[in-house]
Amino acid sequence: MGIQIPVRREQMSTMSFSIPRTIFYGEGSLGKLAGLKGKRAAIVTGGSSMKKFGFLDQAQALLAKAGIESIIIDGVEPNPSVETVKKGGETMLAFAPDWIVAIGGGSALDAAKVMWCFYEHPQLSFEDIITPGSMPSLRNKAKFIAIPSTSGTASEITAFSVITDTQKHIKYPIVAADMVPDIAILDPVLPMTMPKHITANTGMDVMAHAVEAVASNAATAFTDPYAVQAIKMVLDSLPTAYAEPKNMEARLAMHEASALAGMAFTNASLGLVHSMAHKIGGEFGVTHGLANAILLPYVIAYNRKFSDKYTYAEKLLGLQDLSKAIQEMNKKMDIPSCFKDCTEVDFNEAKFKEVLARMSQHAFEDPCTLTNPGKPTAADVQMLFEAAYYGKAVN
Repeated sequence: MGIQIPVRREQMSTMSFSIPRTIFYGEGSLGKLAGLKGKRAAIVTGGSSMKKFGFLDQAQALLAKAGIESIIIDGVEPNPSVETVKKGGETMLAFAPDWIVAIGGGSALDAAKVMWCFYEHPQLSFEDIITPGSMPSLRNKAKFIAIPSTSGTASEITAFSVITDTQKHIKYPIVAADMVPDIAILDPVLPMTMPKHITANTGMDVMAHAVEAVASNAATAFTDPYAVQAIKMVLDSLPTAYAEPKNMEARLAMHEASALAGMAFTNASLGLVHSMAHKIGGEFGVTHGLANAILLPYVIAYNRKFSDKYTYAEKLLGLQDLSKAIQEMNKKMDIPSCFKDCTEVDFNEAKFKEVLARMSQHAFEDPCTLTNPGKPTAADVQMLFEAAYYGKAVN
């Protein structure tokens, strides 16, 4: 007998599935910028890496070839803030671009999406767009191009953005169908410049997207193939991309896996791994992909009580234990097995205990929790945070 796709009764209502608009991929695909039609473009980027490696100059030269004047909005933080996206929207308002070009890591892409919203609707406050689906329509003034330099967030093809309220120490997932970029350019030359630890962290973000999309209670026969293929590509290609940064084949495979996982989770949504990563990231500043990597085995162990989708994926992939495969890959890439052993930021135990209840409640209230298998409570989330902090088994 073939492998049967698990069916949930709550999925029998009318559903939808959407795919990205246009994706250009492969070595040299950045050159597609020279074929755009328009007058002005605002290029949004993060720190100095895109400038250092010449990609900003390339982008501006290609846009100039198309007769498009451009400005650069840079300095987007690793965890883009409300202040940054509001300021970027104001800069766009003064320049009046008809294209927004986001180039860099997921933070730059996420920030550019919300800047775009505030450019098109300057009267809005951040609170006005927090509720999923509450953002007004876009493309009244500009279209959007996303060019990722990391293979991780899939922001280049999704309806998602994550913005941090630095006053409340909360990361908010912003969800709006109109934020799906008009064009995604997946050029594997860009991620070849990533340091090894960023390759590892962003790669495990891809894995988290794919694994959570498979287990989501909104997963369907449309989303599962994208998610399972993404898991396979990460298992096959991430260790190579990590060990051999200039391996073009592995880099392109990871770029493709990121987009495939994005297609899955932008339709099926995510789960507790992301709910918890958003909140522990907001409290401690830990990199999102690293938080996902640490949390995955604990959440899988919890979710197995409510879902047979991990077993389904394991059968398709020829794996004995998906969680063990993830743990082994984490170990190869020097990713710690628990937050207590994480050295990227200061995971002070006293602070962890102090914020634990609040952080757990916020994670429970995160929109991603709605599509996690079962019906987790705030107490369940707190138990998982404690397990992932101390490295304890999940019963």
